[in-house]
Amino acid sequence: MSPSPTVAELYHAHRGWLLNWLRRRLGCPHDAGDLAQDTFVRVLLRADRDHPREPRAYLATLAHGLLVDHLRRRDLERAYLAELAARPEAVQPSAEDLAIAVDTLRAIDRLLDGLAPKVRAAYLYSRLDGLAHAEIAALLGVSVSRVRQYLSTAARHCYAQRYAG
Repeated sequence: MSPSPTVAELYHAHRGWLLNWLRRRLGCPHDAGDLAQDTFVRVLLRADRDHPREPRAYLATLAHGLLVDHLRRRDLERAYLAELAARPEAVQPSAEDLAIAVDTLRAIDRLLDGLAPKVRAAYLYSRLDGLAHAEIAALLGVSVSRVRQYLSTAARHCYAQRYAG
């Protein structure tokens, strides 16, 4: 299936601008190129392929979402690697274990993608840190019943992500 002419026009007219926009935010031409391509893949996958009235604003909105995800995943990986570096050499994981752990973190991050920040935090506090609902409520500044709602929302989201389609 070939792209509609409007997507092709959008790509040819604004790809260079989008690459520069992403380069300024990332400082890395390779990551910028990857995210620009991912942005146009999102354009292709959208059900509504009408040519947007403000193409740069449209592309920037799509790219910004991808950029936030990219930066969050990069920060997560850096934090994990920094934590490992702080450990004594005798308890350092092997390169294979490290790669598996980073892949697992990325998979968890993708699974939780789309959750509101407090819902995501509540889920991680509960599942990774083993905190009680009252402890999570105190950390997030919400009620215990709200934490229960957050955890229920996260569980439904994870189930839908895992078993959708």
